[in-house]
Amino acid sequence: MLGCVIHGQDDLRVEELTVPEPGPGQALVAVRYGGVCGSDLHYWRHGGVGDFRLKEPMLLGHEVVGTIVSHGPGGSGPAAGTAVAVHPATPCGVCPECTDGRRNVCRDTAYLGSAARFPHVQGGFAAQVVVPAEQLRPLPTGLDLRRAALAEPLSVALHALRRAGDVTGRHVLVTGAGPIGCLVVAAAKSAGAARVTVTDLLPEALRYAEIAGADAVVRADDPDDAGWPSEVDAAIEASGVAAGLDTCLRLVRRGGVVVQLGMLPPGQSPFAGNLVVSREIELRGAFRFDTEFDDALTLLAAEPSFDGLISAVVPVTEAESAFALAADRGRSCKVLLDFAP
Repeated sequence: MLGCVIHGQDDLRVEELTVPEPGPGQALVAVRYGGVCGSDLHYWRHGGVGDFRLKEPMLLGHEVVGTIVSHGPGGSGPAAGTAVAVHPATPCGVCPECTDGRRNVCRDTAYLGSAARFPHVQGGFAAQVVVPAEQLRPLPTGLDLRRAALAEPLSVALHALRRAGDVTGRHVLVTGAGPIGCLVVAAAKSAGAARVTVTDLLPEALRYAEIAGADAVVRADDPDDAGWPSEVDAAIEASGVAAGLDTCLRLVRRGGVVVQLGMLPPGQSPFAGNLVVSREIELRGAFRFDTEFDDALTLLAAEPSFDGLISAVVPVTEAESAFALAADRGRSCKVLLDFAP
């Protein structure tokens, strides 16, 4: 079977791998689609994500869907042939964060396709992968595998939105119209936001934000753009750059909430901390997700419009081309790898 293995910076290989055998409590899944995520691109372009550096070859991918092939000895769960999405996180369940109900920030979690620990947690970009059976979620009626591949990034967006609080009837600002930012837009509109404004530097990215349901889009580098709001109720920073955070802090109302979702560069990032004080702005982080994964599948089943955010489906044999396309925000939103035999 074929799999996408990263060996180092600019060294992505499609390799012939051995089909794994599921052990107790595990299931073998035939992967159909895998979404190329920003972290996958960082491993490819930079050899790591933030402080997590590659120390050994690693199978990439954590946005995967497919069908169950078999269960390990004594295993139970959905029957073979069931279409499933794979929740990529395995929290430890015993650390203070897990016992406090915040498993998404578990200090000892295992996450598919991550170099945060060593040996690395191998990912899901292979024709068949073994995962804990408890991480499998059968797809709701009416949800096909292609759209279901958005479940993981949509879960990230839903968690960030919940960190912002109730947005019903509110004006929400989203800085950054990449795949996650666009999914935040869709999630905010589904949660009842009255108005969503999105900023980005690229007009092509802003067009995807409009597909997601944005009420107004603004060129971040154009201070005279008529779409700039005078004030918003909540802001979600999804670009991962300090300038985006600055925009959020300056536009959110007094007592409003700013959620930092985009991963900022390693080290120190300047921000207008005086505004946090003088306007009593609540600045909150958002990292990954937990139970939002199930909510994401339900929302995807109900909203066919999410299909518009999938800009390309590329065979796994052309993985490097798929990664190059995903890295070009002027040409794509979400790019999927197709592992069909």
